[in-house]
Amino acid sequence: MTQELPGRSLREELGGRADPNFEIKLLPGWQRRSPDDEDLRTLESAAKKKFMSAHRPDLYAGVKSMLEKSHEIMRQEKVVAYYVPSEDRADTLWIPGSISATIRQPPPGRTLDEMIRELIISQGATPLFGDKRFVRVENDQRVQVQGGTVAQTSLMYVTPVPGSKRRRALQFTASFARPVEVDAEDEKVIAMKTAFDVCISTLRWYPPGQ
Repeated sequence: MTQELPGRSLREELGGRADPNFEIKLLPGWQRRSPDDEDLRTLESAAKKKFMSAHRPDLYAGVKSMLEKSHEIMRQEKVVAYYVPSEDRADTLWIPGSISATIRQPPPGRTLDEMIRELIISQGATPLFGDKRFVRVENDQRVQVQGGTVAQTSLMYVTPVPGSKRRRALQFTASFARPVEVDAEDEKVIAMKTAFDVCISTLRWYPPGQ
């Protein structure tokens, strides 16, 4: 599904050219969503129906709070789209994680090339499958969650926005959790990272309006 960037940026209001639209081939059973009010209401309604039918309003209250917090964080981070497993299909890839997409600009006084160079030097960014249009950064850490600690793998992919004269980049951030006793080099963990890599490598751009 093609993702059209929502709203008009200040650049567009001043007569600048709109950024192109983009799409990626989704993992089986995954859907693209937008972190807007309508999406939040849809998720809250589905959660309410599920937990009320199970006579667990206490669980619904906690999930509702988590949904509101996650959407608020995505709006603050200016996420333009996110992707999660949500279709009840036999082949759905139920990875305990998500992908988010944002438009990123270098800090004032710096160029996009300088920003990418810094990712390479300080965070070990590498080309995605050898494709130098993308840089990929991998990070693994332990995080505290309700009820304990989990290991979280985060994958960041950065690629210049066509037509932006290398002033803006599209950034995908994929993350998933696993039990702390599961090693980062476990074959299932590697398979999940590869699945995300393949998904992002299918990025295609389209002119605004298409």
